[in-house]
Amino acid sequence: METIASLFTSPMLWITLVILYTLKKGIHFVPQNRGYVVYTFGKYDKTLSAGLNFIIPYVQSVVADRNLKEQSLEISSQSAITRDNITLEIDGILFMKVTDAGAATNNVTDYKMAVTQLAMTTMRNAIGSMELDECFQSRDAINATILKAMTEATQPWGVMVTRYEIRDIAPPQSIREDMEKQMTAEREKRSVILTAEGVKTAAITQAEGLKAARVLDAEGAKAEQVLAAEALKDSQILEATGKAEAIRLIAEAEAAALTTIGNASNTEEGQSAVTLRLAEQGIAAHRQIAAESTIVLTDGKTNDNIANTVAQAIAVSSSLKLPVPSE
Repeated sequence: METIASLFTSPMLWITLVILYTLKKGIHFVPQNRGYVVYTFGKYDKTLSAGLNFIIPYVQSVVADRNLKEQSLEISSQSAITRDNITLEIDGILFMKVTDAGAATNNVTDYKMAVTQLAMTTMRNAIGSMELDECFQSRDAINATILKAMTEATQPWGVMVTRYEIRDIAPPQSIREDMEKQMTAEREKRSVILTAEGVKTAAITQAEGLKAARVLDAEGAKAEQVLAAEALKDSQILEATGKAEAIRLIAEAEAAALTTIGNASNTEEGQSAVTLRLAEQGIAAHRQIAAESTIVLTDGKTNDNIANTVAQAIAVSSSLKLPVPSE
């Protein structure tokens, strides 16, 4: 017991404890994204950054530990009056971060409370400059207005507002019912317009289809007429060509026959044959006359007539006689 009592009364023990306490107060390990605000004799001196830091014990002291990460602050629901005197319940969420731990400690009592109150005031001012329809249609514009105003106001506090978002805008029940009626009427209007446009489109499509069908029918009929005309033309050309060829062939045959007869009649035998042929044709003519008539008038000199016919044939043959070439 005496040893323990003497230990507590030993000056070395107290000196050791004082040294250890002094070292503890003078050495600080600052975590990442944290800022320790240091005062010297009650006056702001510096901000300790992340890592190992030393201060003068009993002369300097850490008075604040600031979080340098981005933080989110919920803006509770509040009433705001629009330019057309409609009361809205509106809330939001704000994102901010401390950029200067010293300013956030020295220039404002509670920077989170100050930023929240400023956001609420700025939001009411932004809503008051717009009408009800604009508030619903221009959320991005409201967010941008609030963000700009808060960025300028919070700069002396060492705080930077990075983003602001409106979460909900709730109009009064009566306004909500009117809006629902308006939306219902608008949907019915769009439905009627879409139905009318569908009927119009269908009619236009049908008319265009009929027009295209008529055009195709007309073009088909025209093509058939053209083909028929070309076929008739080709047929007439072929027929005319055939007739011309037949006439030419007949003429050539007759010419060849006449040439052959002429060459043959240029001899004594040919003349005798021509005479005989003419006589036969004369007799045949008298026979045909007698066969076709029930009554044949004659002068009783039929034989003389036949002889005259033969004589006439000989005379014709003599008139056609050509000089016989001498050997």
